Amino acid sequence: MATVSVAGAQVHYERTGSGPALVLVHGTGSAGAELTWGQVAPRFTENRTVITPDLSGTDRTTDDGAPLTVEGLAAQVIAVIEDAGTGPVDLLGFSMGSPVVAAVAALRPDLVRRLILVAGWAHTEGDEYLRNLLILWQRLGQVDPQEFGRIVTITGFSRGFLNLIGREQVEQLIPNMPPTPGTLRHVDFDTRVDIRGLLPRIQARTLVIGCTQDATIPVENSRALHSAIADSHYAEIDAGHVVFFEQPEEFVKLVGEFIAAA
Repeated sequence: MATVSVAGAQVHYERTGSGPALVLVHGTGSAGAELTWGQVAPRFTENRTVITPDLSGTDRTTDDGAPLTVEGLAAQVIAVIEDAGTGPVDLLGFSMGSPVVAAVAALRPDLVRRLILVAGWAHTEGDEYLRNLLILWQRLGQVDPQEFGRIVTITGFSRGFLNLIGREQVEQLIPNMPPTPGTLRHVDFDTRVDIRGLLPRIQARTLVIGCTQDATIPVENSRALHSAIADSHYAEIDAGHVVFFEQPEEFVKLVGEFIAAA
């Protein structure tokens, strides 16, 4: 476990494994990297140094509680990369982490060798489905934590996956992302995402991964990211938003082949 100070925030991160660095940046939720990458990170540690930061809004990182910005969160990832001292890294962001790592690649191209954007998006304003879903999350988070967890679950996973695991396991998923103040800070950030001006500045070889059954960030958003990033590669996985829970083998294989390529 390590921490690095960034603009008053004490940013926590974990480092495991050995080899070239792979930095995994989590999505929305105060549980941060532990919940997002707990089952996935060990799949890469045999030949990679896996670094998993916890951004502001998570339980392990402390700050002043101010509204989050893409520049501020990108600065935290940049500080973790520099503090870890691993040189240019392969950088992957999931969901909320996707616009953050895209900003890192645009602002500090010297730090990013490969860039992977998973279930991400470039802007919220103008997408009425996404904007209204996030507003609903905000309002349920303020008045009904149980139903907040329920809508996060049913939009986070595909219908087929939920039916496959059954009612008991679905009910166990619902409390996984409670609407803590940190989680609601993330959701507020999500409502304001707009990185369109940064995308033309990305120089790293980029893979965009869309999820065909994604009801949180519909796959059209991933396709738009791919179109906006010059010379990017694109792949789709037949899964809901939390793709590495639903299709872990396909996800790990796709990411592993991309970062292993010369």
